[in-house]
This record gives sequence, C-alpha cells and structure tokens, in this order.
Amino acid sequence: MLRVEELRAGYGGGTVLHGITLTVSAGDVHAIVGRNGAGKTTLLHAIAGLVRLTAGHVHVEDRDVAGLPAHRIARAGVALVPQGRRVFASLTVAEHLTLPRAGRTRPAPTWTVRRVLDLLPGLAGRLAHRGGQLSGGEQQMLAIARALLTQPRLLLLDEPTEGLAPAVAQQIRDVIATLAAEDVAVLLATPQLELAAGRARSISVLDTGRIVATSDSDTDRTAAAVLTAALSPLTPPDATATSITGLAQFRPPNAAGLPSRPADQREV
Repeated sequence: MLRVEELRAGYGGGTVLHGITLTVSAGDVHAIVGRNGAGKTTLLHAIAGLVRLTAGHVHVEDRDVAGLPAHRIARAGVALVPQGRRVFASLTVAEHLTLPRAGRTRPAPTWTVRRVLDLLPGLAGRLAHRGGQLSGGEQQMLAIARALLTQPRLLLLDEPTEGLAPAVAQQIRDVIATLAAEDVAVLLATPQLELAAGRARSISVLDTGRIVATSDSDTDRTAAAVLTAALSPLTPPDATATSITGLAQFRPPNAAGLPSRPADQREV
C-alpha cells in the first residue's frame, strides 16, 4: 500500500528527514517512534504532501505521489489525523462530518456517517455540539471520523493518544486495531514505545530525521533492547534491560480475531 524510498524533506532549505525508507501493507500498522523533534510529524506531513520533498519517492499502491499537492494525495487515498486534532471550533460535529463528503464521486463508500458513528459511538450524542465544546478525547474521535469519511486506504495518525485519559487512549487503540482489520494501512507516529508495541506489526525508531532501528512482528528481547536503547541512548545498560521486560513478548494484534464490521466494536 505505502512504499517510501530514500525520502528527504525539510523547511526553508534545511533538511529534516534524511533518506527515509519504509513500507506499510494493507491491514498493517507501522509505528514511527521517536522523541519530540525527531521528525515524526515532518515525515507524516511529507507523505501527505504538506511538506515539500527534496528527494525520494512516495508510492501509494503503485502510484508515485511524491511532489503532488496535498489535495491530490488525499484523493489517492491518504488521510491525515494531525497532532492536536485541529477540529473547527465553530462547526458542529454534524457539520464536520459533512465536509469530507463534499464533491465525493465514489458510488459506494466504505465509510458512511452511520458506520463511523458505530465505530465512534461517543460522537453520536454530540452531533449538535461545536468542536470547541468537545473534550480532548471527543475531538480526537472527531478528527478520526473526519479522516475516515474521505475513504482512505492509508491513514496517517500523528500522536493520536497525546494528552488523553487512559480509558480514552484505550478506545483509540481499539479503533486502530479495527481499522487494520478492515485492511486500512496505518502509519502511526508516537513517542510511546508501549503504544507501538501494543498495536503495531512493525516499528521504526526515528532519531534526528533518520531511522536508526527497526523491528517487525518477530521482535524478541534483543530487538526490543535495540529499540529502547535507540529511544534512550543515555540509559545505563542494566536499566535498559529492565525497561524492556514488558516488551519482550511483543506480538502484533490478531486481526483475524477482530470483528469485520466496526459496528461491532462499541464502547460503553
């Protein structure tokens, strides 16, 4: 679904990303993990066409979309849920849900408003509320709903659990698992290795614009140690070994065991 090859990008003549290469298959979750300032947001924005590439290729399915404007990349099946949600404070939830459908030409959309509300039931009772009246968790759900209504084949999630209460963050994790079961490719940016290990089939650690460690579903204790050390280079070796104990048994979620319809994934 997504293949990024030797991507370079930056701002104002400066380079932030240095030769990024990664792939995400349909139905997979690939996590980009790194500290603040590592380049995670820049990477997602470059894929979405919001940051100009200076080199490299971005293939969505078999099409190279590198250099295309953001609206054409969106039409190719790429949707971004940005860091900080960025909902419109003055628009109601219902109005937000009409925006992605404007000008839509697909005769049989995969994601309808009803199906999105089944996936994110907390929004159903808030349709008349304005974006500025929603909690942080509700705004995050709304940002995901808005993105899904564009009918994406690739979803870019930028720190989706940032600042959320644990219960709400767990709902977001469950939504990610459901989307993967629906064959949506998910590229997730997060500073939290635990979130990545709990939901991603593949993990890449980004540091100063370079991928410095990678792992896939066959991660063992040694690989987890490499990931943790890449995120905490100043951590003493003994502390690193202790910190990865909970990650040693990392395996991706069993998508086959998830329901095929988001309507079955209700939260109460």
